[in-house]
Amino acid sequence: MDIPREAPKRRWKIVAAVLGAAGLVLLTIFLGRLKPAAPSVERSSLLIDTVKRGAMVFQVRGTGTLVPVDVRMITAQVSCKVERILLFPGTEVKEDSVIAELSSPELQQGAQEAFWNLKRAESDYSVSALNQKGTVASARAAAKEAEARLRAYERLKQEGLQSESDVLQARARYEDCAARLATEEARMALFEGKGGELAPARAALEQAKAQYALKQAQVASLHVRAGMSGMLQQVPLQVGQQLVPGANLAKVAKPLPLKAELRVSETQAKDIQIGQRVDVDTRNGIVKGKVIRIDPSVQNGTVTVDASLEGELPKGVRPDLSVEGIIELDRLDNGLFVGRPVQAQAYGTLSLFRLNKEGNEATRVKVKLGRGSVSTIEILEGLQSGDQVILSDASQYDSSDRLRVK
Repeated sequence: MDIPREAPKRRWKIVAAVLGAAGLVLLTIFLGRLKPAAPSVERSSLLIDTVKRGAMVFQVRGTGTLVPVDVRMITAQVSCKVERILLFPGTEVKEDSVIAELSSPELQQGAQEAFWNLKRAESDYSVSALNQKGTVASARAAAKEAEARLRAYERLKQEGLQSESDVLQARARYEDCAARLATEEARMALFEGKGGELAPARAALEQAKAQYALKQAQVASLHVRAGMSGMLQQVPLQVGQQLVPGANLAKVAKPLPLKAELRVSETQAKDIQIGQRVDVDTRNGIVKGKVIRIDPSVQNGTVTVDASLEGELPKGVRPDLSVEGIIELDRLDNGLFVGRPVQAQAYGTLSLFRLNKEGNEATRVKVKLGRGSVSTIEILEGLQSGDQVILSDASQYDSSDRLRVK
């Protein structure tokens, strides 16, 4: 009786298992060496631009408002109380238009005291002037009397009727009176002149006049007047309100001319200079202008730049209108540039995806940037004219060096 042989079957199973394991290892190694599949991106979702060479304009953008050039802020000169408000913002005013009426009993009392002090100083000055005139008259009379006596003694001496000593005494008397007259006349000239420091009575009078004029001006300021023709813009008052010296009473401005106050990022404002061209967008037209002032201080990360407005203004332009300004910093005749990518910084380095000629695949390249503008940036290294690059934010593909564009 024959017995079946099991050994060959078992051997083939072992060989098959070894071959299968080896194949699995080889497949794993092969797959491990394969590059991961490139992510796919819809072309319609991408912002793509072409690198260009040619004239490039470097610009910075700023937002702000239109403000009047001629503005008058009216402030309180003394402590006072608001009695009446006669005009309100939006009213067209003239120079003598009364905006509000204020009251100050203390000021009224001070004005009365200044008035009586002036009258007292005028009286003292008049008395002093009369006294000085009397002194000059007395000195002049004494000098004339001494001169007449000297002349008489000289004639008598010639006739032998007067001694030499008498003539000498008369001459000395005359010279003393003449010197005293000259002194008093000089004092009178100083008294009547403008040298207040040399004439106490006159100085006191001038001081009293100045004090009274100040009080009169302060009393007149209780009737708050516009002071210039224009438009009343602000009246931050309430009836019965108590005000301190320096408090804002009103703001008056001429509707024209206007200027643009633009706020520019401090990092972009370093290249702005007086006289540079500015295009101001009023949302109803573009107005040409130029930089006329740069604020030396930085507030909340921005620098205020004033731009003039030249030429005819579009309809609807008025103070406080929101505008946008583009300041031209420089021009480059033959520069290599591309649209400004997201997160691009001037003189920085950035990784961008560059498309192949077919436009179906993008490869990451490192790009060195130069000066930046509002919507473009200069290319120093990494790209050539005609290259197409993706400007959209590609941070979600930081782990990939390739993209498939569909």
